[in-house]
Amino acid sequence: MNKKDIAIVFDCGATNIRVIAISTNGTIIASKSYPNETTEDPHLPGGRIWDLNALWNKFCKASKAVMAQTDTRRIAGVTVTTFGVDGTFLNQNQKLLYPVVSWQCERTIPIAANIEKYFPPEELYGISGVYPYVFNTIFKMIWFKENRPDVIEKADRFAFIPSLFIQKLGGSPLNDATMTGTSMMADLKQRKFSEDILKKLNLPPSLFGEIAEPGQSAGEVATEASKATGLPHGTPLFFAGHDTQFALIGSGAALNQPVLSSGTWEILMARSRGFTATSKELQLGLTTEADAETGLYNIGQNWMGSGVLEWFSRKFYPDLSGAKLYETMIEEAQNIKPGSHGLMVNPAFFSDSKNQGGTIHGLSLQTKREDIYRALLESLAYQLRESLETLEKAGNFKAEQIICVGGGSKNRLWNQLRADVCNLPLRVIDHKETTVLGAALFVFKGSGIYQSIDEARSGISYRPETFTPSEEKMAYEELFQKNLRFKKKIHEF
Repeated sequence: MNKKDIAIVFDCGATNIRVIAISTNGTIIASKSYPNETTEDPHLPGGRIWDLNALWNKFCKASKAVMAQTDTRRIAGVTVTTFGVDGTFLNQNQKLLYPVVSWQCERTIPIAANIEKYFPPEELYGISGVYPYVFNTIFKMIWFKENRPDVIEKADRFAFIPSLFIQKLGGSPLNDATMTGTSMMADLKQRKFSEDILKKLNLPPSLFGEIAEPGQSAGEVATEASKATGLPHGTPLFFAGHDTQFALIGSGAALNQPVLSSGTWEILMARSRGFTATSKELQLGLTTEADAETGLYNIGQNWMGSGVLEWFSRKFYPDLSGAKLYETMIEEAQNIKPGSHGLMVNPAFFSDSKNQGGTIHGLSLQTKREDIYRALLESLAYQLRESLETLEKAGNFKAEQIICVGGGSKNRLWNQLRADVCNLPLRVIDHKETTVLGAALFVFKGSGIYQSIDEARSGISYRPETFTPSEEKMAYEELFQKNLRFKKKIHEF
């Protein structure tokens, strides 16, 4: 009998659709990806949606490529992980009533700005723990109530995007706790949709159904899905959910261990046994989500990260791409001294109702593109330190190091700046697929290979690289305080 030691993870990210086969020791057996992007909403000019059928077709192509390189007899199970908040309504035949509205769509901005019409923001935040980002599920729900009530009236259930793909694979379209926790509609302590919030929105609890837990059985691969994906018919399906939670698990993070997931968005989170969500935490911009394991929470902050750097590279390095682009930017910027020749940046380039955009201060005729790039990296490192200090106060702990995962962890200059600015070791995990690894661990637990996630993680070799603070840390202490004063003036202005 073949050993069942491989998990298949369908991972839908904002920029890539991927299928990865990964073993119990964390080895990537096979992987295939295709670019992902939003499309225009056919029902709303300028609106952005995810074309679910297009995404599914890419998943099928990627899965067949991975199956061709995998001993399918070793597959223990399949799961799905995606970005948070996005989903849509299904009718009684489980067909989509409206496309999946993307978190990148701006239709919810005015709704978020006027949420007081339905809830006092502090009350909503106190129940859900989630910061009122304009893309949260609740604002989309209100948009449907105000603009397309006919969709809700016809709906049998609302399903988040991981559940929609689980359904396409042949499983049950139950919502899981980690996705529910991103919605700003959940009672976080109960790990389910809040009865009080649903009542105020005049939405029946039955619309959202029973909440599944990561690692819980979701059924098995159906015949039609087997033909489309190459997965063996009858392969067990397991729930996973929001990618951030599984990146934390996959990083090996213990309680009160801050983890920086560095990608288009920088997400600094720590796993904790409790949380508070008062007006104080709201003003600090803290957000709390449900951990992948019951009884735990993920408290953290989000800010635009590599998305800012990608904007910069398009504007200032239009003739370069791929590895050559990043090698050139880093090579030029690493020769710039701390302080970037007087440039200071407020990197809040993702505008919403409370933030009117970023600022670059100190430009002159002598400013070079490498000065700006270095200043952007420094400003993002300052943001990391601010967020870390906020988390430490809220969680009543003192960090001894920071774990860093994600695409942004490949930038060695940025890693060193983070260590210097925070004056802490930065531990970069060698395993580049922590989200996929974390989701796979729940497949292995759900299938009975391991009895607990800690047991499943014990066999993973992370081979970390640690960036320790350099002699420039003293210069960055003064520059950090200067940056705080700069951002305060910008805020007052």
